[in-house]
Parts: sequence; C-alpha cells; structure tokens
Amino acid sequence: MKRLLLFFSLLVFVAGCSLEPPAWSQSGGSSGEDGNVVIGVSVSTLNNPFFVTLKDGIEAAAQEKGYEVKVVDAQDDSAKQVNDIADLMQQGIDYLVVNPTDSAAISSSVESANGSGIPVITLDRSVESGEVAAFIASDNVTGGEMGAQFIVDELGEGAKVAELEGVPGASATRERGEGFTNVAEESLDVVTSQTANFNRSEGLNVTQNILQANPEIEAIFSHNDEMALGAVEAAPDDVLVVGFDGSEDALNSVENGGLDATVAQQPDLMGETAVETVEKLVNGEDVEEEIKVELTLEKQE
Repeated sequence: MKRLLLFFSLLVFVAGCSLEPPAWSQSGGSSGEDGNVVIGVSVSTLNNPFFVTLKDGIEAAAQEKGYEVKVVDAQDDSAKQVNDIADLMQQGIDYLVVNPTDSAAISSSVESANGSGIPVITLDRSVESGEVAAFIASDNVTGGEMGAQFIVDELGEGAKVAELEGVPGASATRERGEGFTNVAEESLDVVTSQTANFNRSEGLNVTQNILQANPEIEAIFSHNDEMALGAVEAAPDDVLVVGFDGSEDALNSVENGGLDATVAQQPDLMGETAVETVEKLVNGEDVEEEIKVELTLEKQE
C-alpha cells in the first residue's frame, strides 16, 4: 500500500512539473512592477538611414501607447549585439525587438530571452534558432525578383550584371540574393557577385574594382541602398544601378537622376507594426508568426 501511495505521489509531482510553453505564449508577456511596458530594441546599425527610420517608427508608436523604449546600436558587430542584449535584459525589459546583425550569431541571445520569459520580435532579418513571437519583414525574395526583373525590362535578356551582396550570414542577404537569382539565372548574365557588407563606402570601392575588371557590365543590383549609392558614385551614367530599401537618400537619388530604381520597403511601418505586436502580446491576443510588409518599386520617371 505504501508503495502504491508513493507511486501515485510521484505521478502527481511529475504531472505538476510537466513542461509548458513560455509564460508569454499563454498570457501575452508581461509589464514591469509599476505596470509600465519596457521594450528593449537592438538595431544592427544606426549608421544606415533605413534602420534610423525603423527605430524612429518604433519610438513614435511606443510614445503613443505610453511604452518605454531602450535602444542600443550594435554597429554591425555581432559580438556587441549579444552584449547589448544581455545589458538590456539586465535592465529589466519586458519585450525584446531585434534587428539581427547575423541570423546565426544572435540566436543565443534569443534563446536567453526565451529562458527569461521575454517575448522576442525580429525585424527585417530572421534568426536561425530560438523562439520568436513574430518576425516582421518585407518579402525579400520577392524584392530580389522585382529588382532583377526591372533590369530585364530596361536592358533586355542577357544583359551583363554585377551583384553587390550584403553582410554574409544575414537572412536579408540570402533572401534578396535568392530572389535576384530566381530571375537572373534565366534572363541575365551575372558576371560577378561580391559582398560590400551593406556599406556605402565599400559599395563604392567594390564597384570600382568590378568595373575595372569587367568594363562590359551594364547593370548593378545591390542588396541595399547604401551599397547602391556607393555604386552610383563609381559607375558611369550608362550603367543601370538598382538598390533595395527605399531609404530617404535613395529616393532622393532616384528623383534626382542618380539611382535608376530601388525596391522600397517601409521601415517606419515595420517599427510601428512591432509596437502593435507588443500591444497584442500585452493584451494576451494571438499574433501572426510572420508579418510581411508591402514592397514597391520606385524608379526614375
């Protein structure tokens, strides 16, 4: 009889300790002891106007809802981003919004937030592991296809093209490259693909080297606007240059006859959507795991 009672007690104990989903997935996250919602935001770099606009969108939407926002700039350094997120967690944030520098390197930080019951929202770039409440981004594959198709429409099939790739390991780099390749491998002659790390000065230098070695290049597709703006400085007027992001600098360049086109995202709307997603989690509402923000092609008239 004692053995039966002991066995029954163990069953009750094990049932009581059974694994459950993170608390935030059931109750919608938390807020601070005083009821204030604190959002930690880690941005890959604030040296890029696109991400400045994204940050501004978050801050404006959070202010409207009375949420507190703490922003850190990873300066395109994965190790710094990991440390920044650890610091944010030490400061007692309730929600974490991350724009990863590297989709793999940041996974440990997401897992750490998971372990602390802090819901995570990723922006523009995904993470390879860890549980994310929502991933908010444009459809980068579709955007890459739009950029390549614009080149085909302007120059015809078989045009000789160079591709400026983003930061290796970033999901945006992979996805934009995938979309570009979907069209280019059938309709364009891709002479070379080289990284310029989403950086304007590198975009200029890499483009100079590419054109010196391959003067036959007719067009350049860039994984972001910063590299494209660098390419415009290096390329002659008869070389078509297409960017990706729709940053203010890029749109001004298109209007003034510099960039030929940019696949335009809406970073302010991404930021706003992140805060709206936090609000839903606060209220215990369901959220979409993947939220796509519409893209447009902005080109010279």
